[in-house]
Amino acid sequence: MNDGKTQVALREWRAYVTRRETLLALGGVSVFVTLAAPFNSGALLSVGARLIYWSLMVCLTFGAGSLVTFTLKHRLDGLPFAMRVFFLGILTSLCVLVVVVIINAMTFGWVPPARDWPLFAATLVGMTILITAAFQYMDTKSAAHSAKSTPTGTPLLERLPIDKRGPLVALSVEDHYVRIRTTKGEGLILMRLSDAVREVGETRGAQVHRSHWAAFDHVTAVRRDADRAILTMRTGGEIPVSRAHIKTLKEAGLLPR
Repeated sequence: MNDGKTQVALREWRAYVTRRETLLALGGVSVFVTLAAPFNSGALLSVGARLIYWSLMVCLTFGAGSLVTFTLKHRLDGLPFAMRVFFLGILTSLCVLVVVVIINAMTFGWVPPARDWPLFAATLVGMTILITAAFQYMDTKSAAHSAKSTPTGTPLLERLPIDKRGPLVALSVEDHYVRIRTTKGEGLILMRLSDAVREVGETRGAQVHRSHWAAFDHVTAVRRDADRAILTMRTGGEIPVSRAHIKTLKEAGLLPR
């Protein structure tokens, strides 16, 4: 399976739309527009139906729009800001337009007549480009801040969404994926543990089990378990240490020789 830019973008998108802050924001916007009842929706729908309608409208348009943005933004990184916003805004608005027309057709049986399409589409495109510009500006600022705070010499972190990049804590195998844990969060990446370990760069740590790697600076406690050991990490729980890797802990000063 190719782990290219599209797959990285899809992972970033899934992480972004399912994080708590995003879900809370979408819920808040849905409730707000339900109570505000714009476009005469208060007269056409009951409160319950209005909440369902606006929740679908907000979540589906946001989901479609953000999917386009995350899928394409890495391919447009070399373009000037204004051109990038224009292309993303146009393509995003096409997806949003389809969603809006389908929801309105299903809810009210209404599709804009031919004479209204130019104004309807132009309004939607203009709003989408403004929203895209705002998100791209915030993304640019966030990336700049992350570049200052992300540890250098750790290529593995570049595989994670920007908001999850921080000092490495642990790597763990899950089927064909590696779960990367940092002080700012975690993510699943399709790769082998041996390849992930080669990308930890200057991070002080070692593979301590066939399925786990641990950063020694984030070990808060070590306890023996017969001829094995258990590491308690500052973030994310415990990591088992196999008998073959006990010597590694001793050499790192985490266990007495």
